[in-house]
Amino acid sequence: MLKKIFLGAIALGVIGALGFGVYAYKSPIDPITADQRDEFDPDTVEKGRILAAAGYCATCHTAADGPAYAGNYAMDTGFGIIYSTNLTPDVETGIGSYSPAAFRRAMHEGVDREGRHLFPAFPYDHFTKMTDEDVDAIYAYIMTEVEPVKTVQKENKLPFPLDQRFLQAGWKLLFADFGRYEPDTAHSDAWNRGAYLAEGLTHCGACHTPRNLLGAEKQSQQYAGAEIDRWSAPALTAANASAVPWTAAEFKTYLIEGTTTYHGVAAGPMGPVVHEGVRELPQSDMDALAIYLADKVGAADDDPARSDVVLTSLQRNQPDPQYRRDLGERLYATACASCHYNAEQIRQGRPDLGINSATNMEEPNNLIHVILDGVNGPEGISGVVMPGFRGALNNNEITAIAAYLRSNRAGKPDWPNLADTVADIRVNGPTAH
Repeated sequence: MLKKIFLGAIALGVIGALGFGVYAYKSPIDPITADQRDEFDPDTVEKGRILAAAGYCATCHTAADGPAYAGNYAMDTGFGIIYSTNLTPDVETGIGSYSPAAFRRAMHEGVDREGRHLFPAFPYDHFTKMTDEDVDAIYAYIMTEVEPVKTVQKENKLPFPLDQRFLQAGWKLLFADFGRYEPDTAHSDAWNRGAYLAEGLTHCGACHTPRNLLGAEKQSQQYAGAEIDRWSAPALTAANASAVPWTAAEFKTYLIEGTTTYHGVAAGPMGPVVHEGVRELPQSDMDALAIYLADKVGAADDDPARSDVVLTSLQRNQPDPQYRRDLGERLYATACASCHYNAEQIRQGRPDLGINSATNMEEPNNLIHVILDGVNGPEGISGVVMPGFRGALNNNEITAIAAYLRSNRAGKPDWPNLADTVADIRVNGPTAH
């Protein structure tokens, strides 16, 4: 009897393995040569450029100081390092041999032209929601406007068996919901357009949704906030830690200008999302994204200017003649207040740190990053630079400023282990370049 059970178990295992093999196998798609590529009209190519920017294609497929779209950008996945691939139309080392059908399969199914499963560091689980028309436009842009570059692909640093691509088929079976975006009839056309962009092309959840032990987004906690490159991507739900509730108008301003009157600036991983990405979209799409995100976060239509939290923060911002009794307050007054002081109302471009998102979040990482290294280049507000204080203030002084802002200005409980976090971020910085 035991022998029969044992043999039956083996037989089931063999059948299961064969079934998985059949499911995992994807046939190659014939390559094309450069002279076999279609001609694309300028409007389609321009649409593709905008979509590629909003999807951050260059951000993830360009290494530091490397040619655009040529790959080898290092992504620390938590399981090991994955290097992005060459997305230029080079026939030998890029995707120049991809037909439109092969490119669609990669975007919609996470399978390359040769039939190999792509690692989910490439967010095909979001791009699957995109229409063929939009995917084809990105293809037209890459094949027409991106300069072909020959590269040597770096080897991923993943432990066995996570480096086995066929196992990604199992990951997809468990976690990927393939298929195009289906409009929600309970919402407006603008809301659905925003959802299509946020859940598909701009893949907001890839950074703002926590992941399980196998690296898949927890769909039951969509937009609940997560850690990305040692920064905190805040919740885009009612759990958002901002002292002043977001509105659709604030979201739109933030996504276009990289700053708002009542919230923080687009720094760290969010910098290129704004300044090299979504701001390329037409105004109607920016309105749609703002409407969708405002709904997700539970935005109200109230004017925050006269809200209790803003008025209280302005009152706390008044200089205290006895400020020298507290190191953090003293340092804030000498190093920060000249730019961050507001009297009777908050002016855009002069963030009030009592209500700033970075001082109200559960983790101090974002505030520490900005104090240490400032906000400049393709971050924050166009034409405005905040200096970094890495060389001017030591760890104790930065800890004191952060503690003062958290307790006295934001009125929040102290951050635990704040000094250790400051020391760690100073030494180790973000996990991505």
